Amino acid sequence: MKTFKGYQRADGSVGIRNHILIIAVDECAEGIARAISDKVANSVVVTNYNTCMYGGNEEMISTMINTACNPNVAGALVIAMGCGSIDPEIVAGPIRETGRMVDTLTCIKAKGTRSTISVGIEKASIIAREAEACERIDAPIEKLFVGIKCGGSDTSSGIASNPSVGRAADKLVDMGASAVAGELLELLGCEDILRNRAVTPEVADKIERLISEEEKRWHVEGTEVETMSIGNSVGGLTTLEEKSLGALGKTGSRPIQDVLRINSRLTDTRHAPGMYLSEVTMLCGGAGMHFAALGCQVILWTTGGAGFNNPIIPVIRVSGNHNLINDDIDIDATGIMRGEDSIEAVSERIIEKLEGVVNGEQTAIEEIGYAYCTLYQKDQRLEKMLCIEPA
Repeated sequence: MKTFKGYQRADGSVGIRNHILIIAVDECAEGIARAISDKVANSVVVTNYNTCMYGGNEEMISTMINTACNPNVAGALVIAMGCGSIDPEIVAGPIRETGRMVDTLTCIKAKGTRSTISVGIEKASIIAREAEACERIDAPIEKLFVGIKCGGSDTSSGIASNPSVGRAADKLVDMGASAVAGELLELLGCEDILRNRAVTPEVADKIERLISEEEKRWHVEGTEVETMSIGNSVGGLTTLEEKSLGALGKTGSRPIQDVLRINSRLTDTRHAPGMYLSEVTMLCGGAGMHFAALGCQVILWTTGGAGFNNPIIPVIRVSGNHNLINDDIDIDATGIMRGEDSIEAVSERIIEKLEGVVNGEQTAIEEIGYAYCTLYQKDQRLEKMLCIEPA
């Protein structure tokens, strides 16, 4: 795969989908956003359910903005109730700077819910019509950025799906594309291996520091915090370190260019093709939005028996558990567990499926598996208590 068919954006990025976002900057505008989206094809609702206050929620707002600037997004309508402190223009302004189509709407100014929905449908339809006029072009593989995450992990993940995706990641990097893995907590215990793959000593130190910071967030002394799901344990994973050694496999073996940060001050972008780590959360819904904010057009998801979907970024699911596999799964890696298939062969099927998806083919449940666009953010008060600076 040297090229793919994608939608050219004004900022130079290339999307594999052509969505419109209906963004509710406060939860009170959720119903309005849904009513508008119901009448506008290819639209996705993103709602801030956390608060209508801006201060202390900069990371969440940044994720909303950067998700709207994802290559798979053609434009956005930003809606507010009008009584909170998040002005729609705070979100719309940076989106507009990328050359994307964007408009704003405030319920109080529009004089009520019904009139806001009516005006919103008109505004969103204008954006949608312009997006529909966008045609696919041949884009170089260097424009492709692939997110990598695991979920519902079990014994088969570390043996079958993770190493297969890791091998596929190596092939993507060798082609000139980029890939990024999240879940720093699930690399706990792998620091020495990762340090040896870092392109510079500074990146090596950054890897170790950020894994340590994530451990602090989730292992707060004196509290009972669950960092292993019951599905992991039932599936045969007994410790986080054991899980990490399996999770490491999905990152492949190529040099690590950097760790992309996501915090209240910045959301990093890749600076060169290659393999990256990131602060993408281990929490599934939030991870989808983090990958979107980083600019990924597609996600490779390794699992035992779980499904995950994101309405903005297609998710290709890979499973090696023959007891739990179902028609949600795009790539069957169960043959590895039976000794009838190889990591190399499965990785080739992953690349083949990926090529189809980036050129417009749908994943197994892309159009039917609803997924909420979770806006996860780190608690800034806890960050201060743990002496973690968002540098």
